[in-house]
Amino acid sequence: MDLIEKTREFAATFHEGEPSSHDMSHINRVEALCMEIQKEEGGDLLILRLAALLHDVGVIKEHEEGGDHALYSSEIATEFLSRAGVEMKTVEAVAYCIQTHRFSGGKSPETIEARILQDADRLDALGAIGIFRSILSMGALRMLKHTTGLDKGSSKKTVYIEDPVEGFNEYMRYKPFTIPERLNTVTAKRIAGERLKIMHIYLEALNLEAGNGKHKP
Repeated sequence: MDLIEKTREFAATFHEGEPSSHDMSHINRVEALCMEIQKEEGGDLLILRLAALLHDVGVIKEHEEGGDHALYSSEIATEFLSRAGVEMKTVEAVAYCIQTHRFSGGKSPETIEARILQDADRLDALGAIGIFRSILSMGALRMLKHTTGLDKGSSKKTVYIEDPVEGFNEYMRYKPFTIPERLNTVTAKRIAGERLKIMHIYLEALNLEAGNGKHKP
């Protein structure tokens, strides 16, 4: 088994039972987006694929303990790749991509691989899949707080709003609608433009059905 497939299997063990939207389907989509963007923007494909596969392996730990899954994931990835005999230069490049990928982290990555991973991860929050993931995640986080008391502080202004439709509107304004201006590559910006069209259509229909246009996109 080659390194990529070993890494995919390793990552899958961390996403079993993941209750929100950071499951292996998300990981595989981010990997595919990285490969698509890399064709036009360049960068080391091995670093990109490894970083994509490992960028969220710390999510469950964050759910359980709080903290930052990007840092947890970076630590797990470094240990795994080092044990696998990967060249330290590559290990460090992968770890850097993972450390800087998170939307709420607000970091501006310096390497082309890190910029592409950040873009790919953000693109998966857009379009039809972005709508599906956001609703799934909001429901999971609300239930997590209800059952365990764990409060995801960064989500307070969206997830925990009493009216979920209003919370979804706030989420759209806070994240998806700001993503295009925060993307790094021309390729990602083009993809984002297409994906945002369906989100605007959906949000307009949702608001009309929920309250005769009470909420505005």
